[in-house]
Amino acid sequence: MRVVRVFAGDDVRYGLADASSITLISDEPFAQWETEDVVPLAGSRLMPPAMPTKIVCVGVNYRAHAREMGHELPAEPIIFLKPPTAMNAPGGEIHLPEGVGRVDYEGELAAVIGRRAHRVSPADALSHVLGFTCANDVTARDLQKRDGQWTRAKGFDGFCPLGPWVETDIDPSDLLLETYLNGECVQSTRTSDMIFDVPTLVSFISHVMTLLPGDIILTGTPSGIGELHPGDAVEVRIEGIGGLHSRVV
Repeated sequence: MRVVRVFAGDDVRYGLADASSITLISDEPFAQWETEDVVPLAGSRLMPPAMPTKIVCVGVNYRAHAREMGHELPAEPIIFLKPPTAMNAPGGEIHLPEGVGRVDYEGELAAVIGRRAHRVSPADALSHVLGFTCANDVTARDLQKRDGQWTRAKGFDGFCPLGPWVETDIDPSDLLLETYLNGECVQSTRTSDMIFDVPTLVSFISHVMTLLPGDIILTGTPSGIGELHPGDAVEVRIEGIGGLHSRVV
């Protein structure tokens, strides 16, 4: 099942997408809902597929990326937050802020929480996940190095493209994740290269903060990070989910 958020008239609604259409539903996908009107997928304006109270991100979670950045493998997950205002819709524009220097793409697998998770075990963690989507953890690299902590570098408006939908029927353990910059593949790995897998991350984070339906976990980026420039087209593709397109301005 593919869960989307889409403009329908003057409202933003949840729906279920197939290859050609979107069936609108009466409530959030975390609640009891009924199917309603059907609209065409082509030409629909998709929004980020969830409305989180928080976006929890994981740093240095791929072995090759740790080597790329010159880091030791972490003993436990490194977590930080992006504000919900950083979300950016599928097909949206990534605005490069003035005076920040280098801004990078970071393609990632994102988990969307479907059920309240508080101190859950790794064995039970995936039962609290609605599904998975594509993400781009856009980063102002110079600010990240200058500040030492990552809030400002990661938190600009539009610095978290998400979508195009939440795929609920997928195993996150060994998916092909690729990022394309102007049509050239610049990141390519499998999620099996994660240092901490998705169940471990959900469990670890839920022991720090309660995860609520709609909350999003960005699970880390692989090696191959690089700089964005005005006019660039960037796409994050994940096997079994699809592609998330953004344009840089």
